Amino acid sequence: MRPPIDSKLPRVGTTIFTVMSRLAAEHGAINLSQGFPDFEPPARLLDLANEHLHRRGAAANQYAPMTGLPRLREAIAAKVAEYYGAHVNPETDVTVTAGGTEGLFCAIQALVRQGDEVVLLDPAYDSYAPAVELAGGRTVRVSLQLPGFAIDWERLRAALQSPRVRLLILNFPHNPSGTTLAAADLDQLAALLRGTGAFVLSDEVYEHMLFDGRRHHSVLTHPELADRSLVVSSFGKTYHATGWKVGYCVAPAALTDEFRKVHQFVQFVVATPLQAAIADFMFECPEHARELPEFYQRKRDHFAGLLAGTRFKFEPAHSTYFQLVDYSAVSDLPDTEFARLLTTKHGVAAIPVSVFFEDPRTMTDRIVRFCFAKHAATLEAAAAKLRLL
Repeated sequence: MRPPIDSKLPRVGTTIFTVMSRLAAEHGAINLSQGFPDFEPPARLLDLANEHLHRRGAAANQYAPMTGLPRLREAIAAKVAEYYGAHVNPETDVTVTAGGTEGLFCAIQALVRQGDEVVLLDPAYDSYAPAVELAGGRTVRVSLQLPGFAIDWERLRAALQSPRVRLLILNFPHNPSGTTLAAADLDQLAALLRGTGAFVLSDEVYEHMLFDGRRHHSVLTHPELADRSLVVSSFGKTYHATGWKVGYCVAPAALTDEFRKVHQFVQFVVATPLQAAIADFMFECPEHARELPEFYQRKRDHFAGLLAGTRFKFEPAHSTYFQLVDYSAVSDLPDTEFARLLTTKHGVAAIPVSVFFEDPRTMTDRIVRFCFAKHAATLEAAAAKLRLL
């Protein structure tokens, strides 16, 4: 007889992203819910991947070093220096991961111990809290201020006073709101953390998607913060290849040592040919990342123009490839019910924003999130349906 299962994550079910994508597939809806492009990665990157897959040699399709191919780690270090003026050692400070999610998970497992507190800014991406719980920690939520999703500095200060706080998790550019940080915000964060025992985990996977002249202020640009931080980013987001699941973590050597102790037993290595292709592409086509803000701003502007003919209210996104919209002129339903109805009856899938909160009742505004990382034709077809509401 099978013994009873005592779940380590009793409150966790299937993620909202899987739920909405499955619902979209079942009902033939246009999927603007889950954050993935419906267009191909750069042609040159695909060619390089094909070349490396078919390259002769004993190591071409075998295990890469646990930390990542040296050439890719060198490319990451060069990018960090170009964009953030930070000089990191590719040997000791950079680790290639199986996407951003693995990097986040390993960082949390490496640092969080039984009984530790981890401060999250609510609304928060849904992978953070379960990873903290698996590590034996407890999340402390500090709600961003609505409207606008700005940091409530006094509430954050109060949360960081606890001697049990081990980690602060940041996510800027912020998913789902698109809020960004200014240089002055980093100074304020550094001042709040000074004298505490808290480390920082900074989720910066949308680092190249800021609009209207905004600049990404990574914690890597701030030496005091960088010294206590692990920064995670994603090639899947930058290169329109979310299915490749390749990302990286940058941290000082002492933190990287702890990170790698976990990484080697979670993933060990990432697909060798994909690492090699990304490394070549980074050196060969650096303009791709430089041009990404303009690329996605055109998509944002196109989608915003299409939504102007609907009853949804919104401010154009500042960053990421997500657009929040207020549907209060369309429906009185709570956002989860509205998102389901929008998918099943009206043929467009969205993500309800309340699911990013610890307590969904915190989100009293009627807001859903659309992904505009899509072909123009996809956005136009979706907008045609939304105009009927």
